[in-house]
Amino acid sequence: MFAKIEEIEAHYTELEADLGRPEVIRDQKTYQTYAKERSALAPIVKSFREFKSLQGEIQDNRLLLEDPDADIRHLAREEIDALGTRLSHVERELKILLIPKNPNDDKNILLEIRAGTGGEEAALFAADLFRMYSRYAELKGWKTEILSQHLTGIGGIKEIIVLVEGERVYSRLKYESGVHRVQRVPETETQGRIHTSAVTVAILPEAEEIDVEIDPEDLRIDVYRSSGPGGQHVNKTSSAVRITHLPSGLVVTCQDEKSQHKNKAKAMKVLRSRLLDMETSEQQSKISEERRIMVGSGDRSERIRTYNFPQARVTDHRIGLTLYKLETLLQGELDLVVEPLITHFQTELLKKANGN
Repeated sequence: MFAKIEEIEAHYTELEADLGRPEVIRDQKTYQTYAKERSALAPIVKSFREFKSLQGEIQDNRLLLEDPDADIRHLAREEIDALGTRLSHVERELKILLIPKNPNDDKNILLEIRAGTGGEEAALFAADLFRMYSRYAELKGWKTEILSQHLTGIGGIKEIIVLVEGERVYSRLKYESGVHRVQRVPETETQGRIHTSAVTVAILPEAEEIDVEIDPEDLRIDVYRSSGPGGQHVNKTSSAVRITHLPSGLVVTCQDEKSQHKNKAKAMKVLRSRLLDMETSEQQSKISEERRIMVGSGDRSERIRTYNFPQARVTDHRIGLTLYKLETLLQGELDLVVEPLITHFQTELLKKANGN
């Protein structure tokens, strides 16, 4: 491992030298390429240099163990223990940094939330999840834009698609895909019985035009008059857009904007990301099975996480994590589960990398 890191450090040093050369500075394209590569290597080099520095400090303190002064020997042992703990942490950090990156980790995402089993109660919980992710995005300094939404009359959400833009959004939220189950007493329940409902969440990396090539001949575009809650311009203009991708059968609709062109642009963004998701899934397994693994059918029994309101409890079933901080989580403090999930899956990748 360390031979590989030494090669990375040598290349990093070369890149730093290259970025100072006048001919590279004048060639902006080359300069940006080198700068991007250096930036990607910087965390590895920083951790490696700290690792070597810690090793040096430990070695220096070991020499002090031979000192005739008992107090100095005692301090040296304490320092060696503390430095050893930090060294182990940095070594694990290095191993994680060397794990091949998911090419989508730096991408923005399309967040899709759909009410599943449970009728109106599921739609109300879909609205709760949308607020949770929106607050989390705000805390992270990310930007959100609603691309499409279908609301219910009492504040619920049947379906919503949101573009989330920011730094490494996909890397933070990729483990949110799946069925989210809620257990609570609905406001309409007169006998105080707990109901169980389900909502599906899908996290799709945003696809750029260079990621997915779409032949215009493969598209059927229909325009129609918008309808539904909030549509003051209902039946006045044909601004709603439905795009059908004929080869895959994917259908995307958008009617949130009054402009047909804006609706078409949003629908194309959703279509492009869904096609990228399909292409990625095909590389791993059959599309239908991969999609089912990702979001399930919306049935109560298929779930990655349960939100139990009477007990103020959240349980992530994949890693056996239980927290009694439901309200805090719904206020956007999603790192309470995101961090343990990232740690768990990084550990699994490390095991695979080490052949365990």
